[in-house]
Amino acid sequence: MADFPSHPDAIDPAWLGERLRQAGVIGDAEVTALSWVPIGTGQVGDSARITLTYDRPGAGPATVAGKFPAADETSRTTAATLGLYAKEVGFYRDLRQHVDIRVPVPHVAEVADNGVEFLLIFEDLAPARGGNQLASCSAADARAGMIQAAALHAPSWDNPAITGLDWLQLPEAVVDHIRGLYGNAQAIFRERYKDTLEPEFMQLCEDLNDMRELWYGRDPGTKCLIHGDFRLDNMLFDIHGGAEDIAVLDWQTVGTGSGLMDVGYFLGTGIGDELRRAHEGELLDLYCAEMTRRGVPLSRDAIWDDYVIGALHGVSTAVFSAAFVERTERGDANFLSMARGGCALALHHGSLDKLKG
Repeated sequence: MADFPSHPDAIDPAWLGERLRQAGVIGDAEVTALSWVPIGTGQVGDSARITLTYDRPGAGPATVAGKFPAADETSRTTAATLGLYAKEVGFYRDLRQHVDIRVPVPHVAEVADNGVEFLLIFEDLAPARGGNQLASCSAADARAGMIQAAALHAPSWDNPAITGLDWLQLPEAVVDHIRGLYGNAQAIFRERYKDTLEPEFMQLCEDLNDMRELWYGRDPGTKCLIHGDFRLDNMLFDIHGGAEDIAVLDWQTVGTGSGLMDVGYFLGTGIGDELRRAHEGELLDLYCAEMTRRGVPLSRDAIWDDYVIGALHGVSTAVFSAAFVERTERGDANFLSMARGGCALALHHGSLDKLKG
């Protein structure tokens, strides 16, 4: 058993008050009561907004946000097997202060040795506008996302002090495990969506499955810190009532690799084909300009191949996640949206041919 609560019902007000004092969030006030409501649409972890009552008015924030293991056993098992909960806690503990990307400030970050039980308590960014994978976004929101991608990638670009951390490395045994499961994932994906996903997109998924030996474990060359699931559902816009443009959430898939994997994922899987086609060049140029401003000179020509190949990450994530997390109606719509955007970009620019080299 963990020595911290891993469900909002298990949080003791006095315990949380002590942890908030240790984090410098409150002074000598006491938390006397709390209540919570679920928030977010995540399928691998469950989130809640916790309302706090103090022994004196205005002693601290009225609310904090919490993240906990998924209630669904399939999602929870997948997360533990892939080390997703430990990675997210590790990001908030060890990495967020070394990059410039805007994330919620953590107050509590705990994970059990079994990798299943964990707890994150952080600042509540409300009122804010949640990104919606199924609705795409405005060009302004897409630009904000690209600026945040650079804010993550540039400080860690070819920086072994960050990218070399042991816990960030995906063991070869795990890569082999994922590669071994991928064929089964594609079979589930095919059966589930064969009458829904456009045939040319399903064929690309089949072709990527045939090339999984090339895809998984591919050496990206220059490495940086990557989010791994850089899409609208993991972003909040107009945070704190519009005081700031954006924050990026859900760091369970943090890792190292080509930063263009996040970029290709966001422009394909993240924002959808219509917005991507209309603004692709502008958004890529913005990313390069931001990276250059932050000390990593890049041009569109220099990043093009890695960007196009990076789009395949959205396809493989949609296929794998659909098979191994809790199935919901929104989840189905979400995975189809991800696959469509990623496949459209990949077909448009010949991602599979570039992967083959």
